Amino acid sequence: MILLRTIIFTFLVPGTVTVLVPYWLLFSRSALSPLQLGVFRYFGVFIFLVGVAIYLWCAWDFTFAGRGTPAPFDSPKELVVRGLYRYVRNPMYVGILSILLGEGLFFESLRLLEYTAVVFAFFFLLVILYEEPILRRKFGESYQNYCKIVPRWIPWKI
Repeated sequence: MILLRTIIFTFLVPGTVTVLVPYWLLFSRSALSPLQLGVFRYFGVFIFLVGVAIYLWCAWDFTFAGRGTPAPFDSPKELVVRGLYRYVRNPMYVGILSILLGEGLFFESLRLLEYTAVVFAFFFLLVILYEEPILRRKFGESYQNYCKIVPRWIPWKI
């Protein structure tokens, strides 16, 4: 049942952010493609696939280790500190941003890259203003200790 809820959430929310909105941005009337990246654009496919793998791995860990889903209203019951969560506190967001960055590069779309920056700003504020305070209250000292040793966005050791 948790797995089904994770799948539904994934299609609805990350699916909208990484598929529907980019599609709309790419194919709207004013969607110009000013970037000329040549063969470098294909590096976007690699970044995209890494992002998909990151998201799926994190969703799996939320579902089976945390006994919850990526949805804020159905969040994990246990603090997830395994897998990619050993290296950064927000790898699921890093995965989503990687998907968007990969799409922006592949489609040579400045508009998608700008959208990626907006999504990052939203994620940053969501984490700082909403998620971290809730996690501090929910998991207490264990979350505080986790924050001391694991960076928010970029791993400093692998």
